[in-house]
Amino acid sequence: MLNCCHRPAKLLKRAGVLWENEKEEKIRAREATLSERVPPLQLSALSVQDLQALCREMHQKIDSVDEDRYNIDLKVTKNDKEIENLSHQICELKGKMKRPNLKRVKISADAMLGALLGAKVKESVDFKANLKTVKKEEEKKEEVTDWRKNVEAMSGMEGRKKLFDAGQ
Repeated sequence: MLNCCHRPAKLLKRAGVLWENEKEEKIRAREATLSERVPPLQLSALSVQDLQALCREMHQKIDSVDEDRYNIDLKVTKNDKEIENLSHQICELKGKMKRPNLKRVKISADAMLGALLGAKVKESVDFKANLKTVKKEEEKKEEVTDWRKNVEAMSGMEGRKKLFDAGQ
C-alpha cells in the first residue's frame, strides 16, 4: 500500500529528469547546427578594408534573409486569408450562417428612384405606361361541322392515314 502512494511522485521525478535531459540535448543539437552553418569569425588578422568588406557581405546576407522572411510571411498571411475565406464559404454552403432579420421599409417608387438615381430624376415616372403590351394570339377556332359527313371519309386505312398526316 505504501508503494502505491509513492509511485506517482517517482514518476513525476523521473519525467522531470527526462525533460531536463531532453532540453540539454536540444541545446547541444542547436549549437552543433550553428557551428556547422556559421563558421567562427577570425577578425584579428584582418585589416580595416577587409573588415569593411566583411561587414558589407554580412549586410547583404542579412538583407537577402530579411527579404526571404518577408516573402514567406506574405505567403503565410495570404494562405491564412484564403483558408479563412474557404472556411467561410463552407459555412455558407452548409447553411449554418444566421441571416439577420431585415427591417421592412415603406418607400414609394418615386422616393426609391430618387435614392437610386439621385437628383437626376425629379419627375414622377409612370411605370404602367412604360410596360410593353403583349397581344394575345387569337386561338384558331375550328369550324364545327357535322361529324356524320366525315365518318365515311375517315373510315378504313385511308382515313387513319389522313388523321396521321393532319397531326404532323
